[in-house]
Amino acid sequence: MERYIFAFPSVTIAIKAQSILRRNGISADVIRTPRSLAVGCGYSVSAAGDPGVTADILEAAGLTPRAVGKPQ
Repeated sequence: MERYIFAFPSVTIAIKAQSILRRNGISADVIRTPRSLAVGCGYSVSAAGDPGVTADILEAAGLTPRAVGKPQ
């Protein structure tokens, strides 16, 4: 399953996003943001699955990623 990276403005928000995604059955890990997506504090969530579904779950929880991309 493909993984996508969701960049956030702080490590605290990235950890919250990871928790929300895991509660919804999505494999998610907090990682350092790759240079190709460098925004904010430098922390992102790497999540497996459909990026649209993942973004919808995050947005429903009030979390909007600053950038979304694929690992290189």
